[in-house]
Amino acid sequence: MHTARFTLNPAFTIGEVNPRVFGSFVEHLGRCVYTGIFEPGHPTADDKGLRQDVLDLVRELGVTAVRYPGGNFVSGYKWEDSVGPAENRPRRLDLAWHSTETNRFGLSEYIGFLRKIGPQAEPMMAVNLGIRGVAEALELQEYANHPEGTALSDLRVSHGDKDPFGIRLWCLGNEMDGPWQTGHKTAEEYGRVAAETARAMRQLDPGVELVACGSSSQSMPTFAEWEATVLEETYDLVDYISLHAYYWPEGGDIDSFLASAVDMESFIDNVVATADHVGARLKSKKKINLSFDEWNVWYLPEWEARAKTFEQHDWPESPRLLEDNYSVTDAVVFGSLLIALLRHADRVTVACLAQLVNVIAPIMTEPGGPAWRQTTFFPFAQAARHGRGQVLDVRVDSPTYETRKYGETDLLHATAVRAEDGTVTVFAVNRGRTDALPLEVALSGLDLTRVVEHSALADADPDARNTLEDPERVTPHPVDGTALRDGTLSAVLEPLSWNVIRLA
Repeated sequence: MHTARFTLNPAFTIGEVNPRVFGSFVEHLGRCVYTGIFEPGHPTADDKGLRQDVLDLVRELGVTAVRYPGGNFVSGYKWEDSVGPAENRPRRLDLAWHSTETNRFGLSEYIGFLRKIGPQAEPMMAVNLGIRGVAEALELQEYANHPEGTALSDLRVSHGDKDPFGIRLWCLGNEMDGPWQTGHKTAEEYGRVAAETARAMRQLDPGVELVACGSSSQSMPTFAEWEATVLEETYDLVDYISLHAYYWPEGGDIDSFLASAVDMESFIDNVVATADHVGARLKSKKKINLSFDEWNVWYLPEWEARAKTFEQHDWPESPRLLEDNYSVTDAVVFGSLLIALLRHADRVTVACLAQLVNVIAPIMTEPGGPAWRQTTFFPFAQAARHGRGQVLDVRVDSPTYETRKYGETDLLHATAVRAEDGTVTVFAVNRGRTDALPLEVALSGLDLTRVVEHSALADADPDARNTLEDPERVTPHPVDGTALRDGTLSAVLEPLSWNVIRLA
C-alpha cells in the first residue's frame, strides 16, 4: 500500500474559521418546516409548536447561521403574509415547489426557533428580488430591526415581538441567474436592482452585511461573466458573493462522485479570481468574501423526474419532496465537501448546508413520530465541534486514482485546524473504494504528544444508511492503532471513510 503524507506547521496557515461556515438553510419546501422543525400537536412540541426532539438534534449538529425562507421560495414570498396572528395569515400558492403555503410558520416563529437553538444561531434573511424590490426589502428590514416608534416597528411590537430581531446578514435574492427562478433576470438587470436595494438598506442601517447572488452553479452558461457583471454594479455595496453547488453520482460514476470536492474547490478559486479581478479594475483595496450558502449531496435527477409527474391542479401542503436517504458513500463525499470549505477559510466565511430537516437534510423526522440522524449528520457535527481555529496549510503527497470527470485525483483529501489551546484536529477522507490508505503526518513546530481520538465513518456496505426502521445503522466508530511518535502521526484510513483525528 502506498502511503499518503503531508506536513503541519503553525507558521503556514490558510485563515481563521468563521463560525458562520457551519450554517444551514431552512426553506419553505416540502417538510423542512411543517412536520420538520414545526409540528404543533407532536408529543415533543413546545407551546410554540417547535419539535423539541428536532431542536435537540439541531443543537448537537452545531448549526450557526440559518438562511431563511429560501431558496427558490423567496422569489414569490410576501413577508407580510408571515406576520401577525397565525389564524389570520393568508394561504398562498408557491410556484417554486408547486405547493400550498399556509404561513402558519413565519418570521416571528423563525426568530423564535433560532433563539431556542441558542446564541450561536444567527438569522440570515433573504429578501425577494424576484417579483419585489427595494421598497419591500426596506419594509421588511424596518419591521424586523427598528426598535419602535414607526408604523412597521410598532406593528411588530403589536404582534408580540417587543425586541427587534437584530438581523445583520441579508441575501439579496436567490439564484437570479436561473431561468427556473420566479422573476429571473439578466446579470445587468439583477446587478442594478441588487445595488439599489443594497444602497437603500445601508441607508437604514450602515452595519448590515449583504450577499449578492452569484451563479447557481459553475456549470451555468453565464458563470463568471455573471459574477463580474453583478460585482461591477455592487462591489462597494456588498460583502459577499454567493455560490451554490450540489453533487450526485452522474450516470452512476461513483469514482468521480467521490472526487466532487475537486469541482467545489475549483468553483471557489474561480469565483475568488473573478471577484479580485473586478476589485483590481475598480482599484479597490476591499476583498469580497464568499457565501457558499447552498451546498450538499442532492440526487437532483430523481427530483427532476418526479417534478414532471406533478398534476397542474394539485397544490399540496408540505408534501414529501427531496427526502434523499444518504448512504455511507454520500457521507464520505459530504465530509470531503466540508474539507473543501475549510481549506478556503480565508475567503469562504459563510456557508449553509442545504437543508436542515427532511429536505436533503442531516436530520429526518416522521410526522407524529421520531427524529433521527442521517449519515451526513456526523461529519457536519464533528467539523462544527472540532473545526474551530486556524486552518493549517495542508498540501498532500498522495497516491492517486483515475476519474472520468476530473482525471487523476488524490485518494487523500484532508485539512487540519489548530484550536486556540494548541490542539489540532485532522479531517481526512480516503476516496479509495477497496483499499485502506496509510497516512503519515509530520508535525513541525507543534507541541503535540498524543492522539486524543481517531474516529471514522465507514462501513463494509458502502450503501448502508440510517432509516426510520434502523436509525442507528451507521455511526462513527473508534479506530485503533493511530499513534504519534517522534513528531510523526501514523494512521491507517479505512476504505471509503471520513476520519477525524484529534491531537493534543
